[in-house]
Amino acid sequence: MKAEKEHIDELIVSYLSNELDGNAVHELKEWIAASVENEKYFMQRQEIWFSAISVKEDVKYDKSKAFEQFKNRIANQRLNDKRERENFCLSKFWRYAAVIVVSGKAGVEVGTEKAWELCDKYKLPRMIYVTEMDVDDASFRQVVQDLTDRYGKVIAPHFQPIRENEKLVGYVNVIKNAARRYTGVGQREECEIPEYCKPNLEIYRDKLLEAVAETSEAFMERYFDGDEFSVEEIRSAMRTEVMDGDIVPVAMGSNIQAQGVANLLSDIVRFFPSPDNRSCAGINRKTNEIFEGNYDFAKAKSAYVFKTMVDPFIGKYSFIKVCSGVLKGDDTLYNGDSDAEAKLGKIYTMVGNKPTEVSELFAGDIGAIAKLANTKTGDTLSTKNTPVMYGKTEYSKPYTYMKYICNNKGDEDKVSQALQKMMAEDVTLKTVNDSENRQTLLYGMGDQHLEITASKLATRYKCEIKLETPKVAFRETIKKKSDVDSKYKKQSGGHGQYGHVKMRFEASGDLETPYVFEEEVVGGAVPKNYFPAVEKGLQEAVVKGPLAGYPVVGVKAVLYDGSYHPVDSSEMAFKTATIQAFKKGFMEASPVLLEPIASLTVTVPDDYTGDVMGDLNKRRGRVLGMNPTEHGYQEIVADIPYMELYGYNTDLRSMTGGSGTFSYEFARYEQTPSDIQEKEIAERAGKLDNTDNS
Repeated sequence: MKAEKEHIDELIVSYLSNELDGNAVHELKEWIAASVENEKYFMQRQEIWFSAISVKEDVKYDKSKAFEQFKNRIANQRLNDKRERENFCLSKFWRYAAVIVVSGKAGVEVGTEKAWELCDKYKLPRMIYVTEMDVDDASFRQVVQDLTDRYGKVIAPHFQPIRENEKLVGYVNVIKNAARRYTGVGQREECEIPEYCKPNLEIYRDKLLEAVAETSEAFMERYFDGDEFSVEEIRSAMRTEVMDGDIVPVAMGSNIQAQGVANLLSDIVRFFPSPDNRSCAGINRKTNEIFEGNYDFAKAKSAYVFKTMVDPFIGKYSFIKVCSGVLKGDDTLYNGDSDAEAKLGKIYTMVGNKPTEVSELFAGDIGAIAKLANTKTGDTLSTKNTPVMYGKTEYSKPYTYMKYICNNKGDEDKVSQALQKMMAEDVTLKTVNDSENRQTLLYGMGDQHLEITASKLATRYKCEIKLETPKVAFRETIKKKSDVDSKYKKQSGGHGQYGHVKMRFEASGDLETPYVFEEEVVGGAVPKNYFPAVEKGLQEAVVKGPLAGYPVVGVKAVLYDGSYHPVDSSEMAFKTATIQAFKKGFMEASPVLLEPIASLTVTVPDDYTGDVMGDLNKRRGRVLGMNPTEHGYQEIVADIPYMELYGYNTDLRSMTGGSGTFSYEFARYEQTPSDIQEKEIAERAGKLDNTDNS
C-alpha cells in the first residue's frame, strides 16, 4: 500500500512538472477517476505542489532572506514600548487575504471601494466574488468593466456566466476554456461553450494569458511565440500574481441557488496563501519578547477571542482562533487583559448558533468556549507560564448618539442588563450616563445601527426604548465684573443666624475650572475660620448656575469684606450668604451660555467637498483647512457646535452617497449666539419651574 502511494506521488509530481509521457498520464487519470478519495488526494498534492513552486523567476524580493532576517529579529530584539508591541502584533496577526463581494445587480458601490482601500492599506491579497447572478437584471460584464475602469489591468475574471432567459444556468471556466451547466443543487455537467459567450470569453482569456506571461521571461517568450499554457501553469502563475497583488481574480455565482460557491472555495485554496505559511506572532507579557505562535501544535497554548455571542437562551460563547498548542476542556487558561484565570470546561465548534461539543481544538482551529468569565472580544488566552498578547482587532469608533428612554417605568435595570449583553457582542455599541442633563446616551455607528439596537431589545429581551434627540451640555459664565453685598440674617427667638459677605465676581479666563476663590479681608471683618464655609458656598452655587441651571465655569470670586456676630454667626450662615451673593453677582456680570465646540474631521471624495463645506457653514461650522489624502479624497477640518452634529451622519451619507466619513473630539467651549441662548434659557426655565413645582 505504501509503495503504491509512493508510485502515485511520483506520477503526480511528474505530471505537475510536465514530465509525464502519454501512457503514464493515462494511468494517473484512470487512478484519479477510480474514486472520490483518489480525486481528493490528487487535489491535495496539487495544492502542495503549487504552494511550493509559486515564486516568480524575476522575483521582486528574496523571501528566504526576508524570513531569515525575521528570525534574527525574533532572536535578538526586545520590544519595550507598549504601542510598538501592539503595532507589531497587529501587523503579524490576521492580516491574511480578503474576498470582496460585489452585487451583480447593484454593481460597484461605495462599500466595494472601501473594502479595496482596506486591502491596499494592509497589503492583502484579494479576490472579487460577483453574487446575485440569478437576478434578472444582473450584469457580470458591466461589473467587470466598472472594476477595470477603477482598478486597471489587475482585474482578471476567470469565470464567465452562462445566462438563459435572464437566469444563471452555467458558467465558462476561462482558465480551462471549458463550460459547465448546472443540473441541480451543487451538481453540474460539461457542455459546449455558447456562441454568445465567446466574444467576451476571448477578451477575458487574452487578459488572463497576458498576466500569466508577465510572470517570467520564459512565459513571455512562449506567449509571443503563440504557445498555449497548461491549466497548471496558468493556476501556478495566478497564485503568484494574486499573492503579490498583481492579479485580482473575479469569480461569480448565486448564493441562493448554491451556484459558484464551490468554485469560490476552491479558488481560495488555489490562489490565497496557505495558513501553514502564515506568521502568527504576539508578545510574551512576562519576558517582553516576541512569541511566534505560527499555529504550531507543540508550542504553549494560546488563543485569540475574535467574537462574542450572547444569546438569551443558550448563553454566552467566546469564539476563539487557536494560535498555538492544543486546547482541551480541562485546561485552565490565563487572560492577561483582565488578569484572571478560567477553567475552560466544555469546548465547541459552532454552526450558526448551534454548538457541537468537541474534546480538543488544535492550533489553527476555530471554536467556542461557553460562559467564559472576565473575557471579551479582543482578549488573548494563554498559559500562566507563557502569557501571550496578540494584537487587538481595530474597530471603528462610534460617533452617532441619541438619548434613550424606557417605555415602561421600572424597566431601567432590565434595559441596562440587556444593553450590557449586546455591547459584549458589538464592540461599536456603548452607553454613556450624562448626569448633568439627566439622560443616558446610546452610541453607535449610525442612526440605523441605533434603531436596530432598539429593535433587538424589543424582540430579544422584551424591553422597549424610545430614541430621542439628546440634550447638549451647555455651561454658564460671566463677561463683566460685579460687586455685591449679601447678608444672611435670621432671628427666631432662640439662637440666630448671621453671615455677611462682600464679594467681587469677574471672569477668570479659565473655562476648564468652575471657579477661582481668593480672599482679601483685612482687619478680621470675616474671621479666617469662615473662609472654608464661603468657598463651600461657591462649590454648591457653581453646580447649577442662575441663568439656566447649567454648571458654571470661568468665574473668579474675591471675598474682600463682611461682618460677623460673635454669637449668631456660623458656617451655615456664611455659606448661605455666599450662595446669595453668587446668584446676585453672577446675574449682574453679563451672564452668558457657553456651548461645546467639536473639532471635526470629514473625509470625502474630491467631488463632494463643495457640498460638504456648504453644509458645514449652514451648521455654524468654521472650516479651518483641507488636506488631500489617498485615493482622491480630501480631509476637511472644521470647528462645529455639538448641537449641530445631531443627524450629521445621515446627512453626510446622503450628500456623498455613503462615501464620506467623519470623526470628532471635544475642543473647547464658546459663547452661544444670542438667539440660541434666549431659546435655551426659555425652555430650560419652563423645565426647572415644572421640576420645582413637582
